Amino acid sequence: MASDGRADDPVKIQILKDALYEEMRQHGSESRPFSQKDLLDLNIIPNGNLELLLQVVQRLCDDKLLVGITNHHAGMAWRWRSREEAKKYTTLPNDETVMVYSIIDEAGADGIWNRTIKNKLNMHEAVVKNCIKFLESKGYIASMKNVEHPNKKMYIKANLRPSERATGGPWFTEGELDTAFITELEGIVFEYIKTKSAYRGSQPLPGGAAGGGTTKTPKKGAVTAGETTTTTTTTTARGTKRSATEISTDDASAPSGRGAGGAGGTQTKSRTVFLPMPAGYKHYPTVAEIAKFIHDTGITNNTTLGEADIQQLVDVLTYDGLVEMVRVGRRRGYRVARAAKQDTVPFHKRQKEREAGIGLDRPLVVGAEPLSNGLTEAPCGRCPVFDLCEEGGPVSPSNCVYFLQWLELEDLPKAAAPPNVAVHP
Repeated sequence: MASDGRADDPVKIQILKDALYEEMRQHGSESRPFSQKDLLDLNIIPNGNLELLLQVVQRLCDDKLLVGITNHHAGMAWRWRSREEAKKYTTLPNDETVMVYSIIDEAGADGIWNRTIKNKLNMHEAVVKNCIKFLESKGYIASMKNVEHPNKKMYIKANLRPSERATGGPWFTEGELDTAFITELEGIVFEYIKTKSAYRGSQPLPGGAAGGGTTKTPKKGAVTAGETTTTTTTTTARGTKRSATEISTDDASAPSGRGAGGAGGTQTKSRTVFLPMPAGYKHYPTVAEIAKFIHDTGITNNTTLGEADIQQLVDVLTYDGLVEMVRVGRRRGYRVARAAKQDTVPFHKRQKEREAGIGLDRPLVVGAEPLSNGLTEAPCGRCPVFDLCEEGGPVSPSNCVYFLQWLELEDLPKAAAPPNVAVHP
C-alpha cells in the first residue's frame, strides 16, 4: 500500500477495509478476539497508522462485519462476523431489534431467557416482545427448551444447535429424561463389565456329596473363551428402535466337578457362578473399551455417545455399588462387585423372560440383590413411625400392620392370628 494520500480517502478506506477483513478471517475463527496490536501485525494498515486503522475499523463496525468486545488481557478487541450474518443485522428495522438480536447472538448455543434480555437492555417488556416476534417471523431466532430451566422461555439463533448443557446431552429427549434409554444402557454396560472382570466357575451346593470339586481359573489376561453376544431390538421412550446387546458366556467354561481321584472320583453337586479374576489380572475393562464396544455394536443408533457419556453411566453403577474401580499401574479399569452373587443369566435375557411371563417370582434388578440382614428384613428396621411405636401408643407391636404383611397374616381370620399380633380391620 502506498503511504501517501489522504487518510479519509473513501476509495482507500474501502480497499483497506476489505483487505483487513479478509486477513482477519484467514488468521482466526469468529470467536477469536483481535486486539489493536493484532490488527497492526496483519500488515494491512500502512506504517502502523493508528488514525487510519481507527477509520477502517469504524467502517467495518458500521457494516456489522466487526463486533467490539472487551478483552480482559488486551483491553478493547474485535471479532469478525460473517457477511451473511452481517446482512441480517443491516436488514433489521430499528436499533431496539438490533440490540435484542445481538444479545441473543452473544448467548450462543446456551440460549438466553426473555426476561434476561429485558433486564440487560432495560427495555419495556412490550418492546422486547415485538422485537422477538419480528425476529421469529424472519427466521432469525427460535424458541428452545432448556433442561436446567424447563419453565423459562428461552431463545437461540435459528442456525445454531443447542448445547448439551441446554438439551441435557444424549440422556434427554425433547427436554425429558429418557429413563428407558438410560436403564437399558446401564444394563448393557454392567453385563459387559461383568463378563470381562469375572469368569464362570462352579461352587459346591450346601449339603452336597463330599468330593474334590474343582474350579477352573483362567490364565492371566484371558477371558472366558465361550463368550458370546446376542442382539435384540426394543423400542424405547424415544420412539426409535434400539438394539439391546445381551452378553453371555457358554456353560462350557464351567468345570466338570470331578475330584482329584480322576475318573473314579466322587461327583460333587455344584452350581455355576461368576468368580472374581485371580490376583495379578491386568485387563479389567476401561471406559474407552466400553465406549468402543457400544459404538461397534451400534446399540444407540443415531445417538452418539463419547467416553464422557459412558463415564457417567459407569459412575452411576459405581455409586450404586454394582461395580468398583481397579487401578493396575496407569490403567484404570472396572470390575463387578460381589461377583459370586451375580445372576448367571444376563439382565436383558431376564427382561425377555419376564415379558414372556417367566421368572416373575424374582426381582428384575441390575446386579446382585442388595445386602440384607435380620434387622433390615424385619419391619422395625425400616419402619417410618419407629419413634412413635410403644405399647399403649398410637402404634405398637400388637397392632402393627407391617408385621401382618411381613408374616403374611393379612388374609387370616382374627381367630387364626397369633395372640400377640392383632389383625388389622
